[in-house]
Amino acid sequence: MVVVDSSVWIDFLNGVTNPETQWLDLNLDRERIGLTTLILTEVLQGLRTEREAVAVRTELVKYEIIEAVEVGVVFDAAAHHWQLWARGHTVRKMVDLLIATQCIRGGHSWLHPDADFDVFEKYLGRRVVHP
Repeated sequence: MVVVDSSVWIDFLNGVTNPETQWLDLNLDRERIGLTTLILTEVLQGLRTEREAVAVRTELVKYEIIEAVEVGVVFDAAAHHWQLWARGHTVRKMVDLLIATQCIRGGHSWLHPDADFDVFEKYLGRRVVHP
């Protein structure tokens, strides 16, 4: 499964064209697409009206959703933080650390545009989709 980051969903829903949204558009029916409950929260937080939130929620729940973070993910995320920190890389947002850890634990790839996450691929073996 390819977990699609909130930034990609937001751009996609707003009609922004970039390599990640183009990949998503081409692969919605070809790949197993998913998101975490944390990503879903981030996307829904950015919407302006309840009507918009209901419409987006209705569309996004059609894809596979990885449920909220379990304690094992929290432990692994803390270990990942320390492994990356020891290599000189600090993950700035806890949510990103948790999402990356969920992808690693589940064996999922991740579609995102943020170079800050490259350290997860380089040092921790997280698979990334490079459109």
